Amino acid sequence: QVQLVESGGGLVQAGGSLRLSCVASGRTFSRYFMGWFRQAPGKEREGVAAIKTTVGGTPTAYADSVKGRFTISQDNAKNTVYLQMNSLKPEDTAMYYCAAGPAGGCLSAVQYNFWGQGTQVTVSS
Repeated sequence: QVQLVESGGGLVQAGGSLRLSCVASGRTFSRYFMGWFRQAPGKEREGVAAIKTTVGGTPTAYADSVKGRFTISQDNAKNTVYLQMNSLKPEDTAMYYCAAGPAGGCLSAVQYNFWGQGTQVTVSS
């Protein structure tokens, strides 16, 4: 089965940057599309970025709240998906999850079948 392991979370000041990584098992990238989600305490899980095609890391889809600040990319040789986060805001604070599913470019959590354990991102003011 698909196994996903996230890393790269931490504490950062507002306006700073952070890069999250998600290492996928086996041939995940040839079978599924990848996405990044986040969930803050008391909030629903929110899709932030997704890959639209299995060929390379583009094209991509983003939530309106992160467009222009976050970038998702995929390195097939390393079986790794990245989320580059720039100009971070306190409202970006959440647990961030990597996910794999059958629908390319989908930002709906219910369309994803496999999930990582999450990595915490905390943005201070």
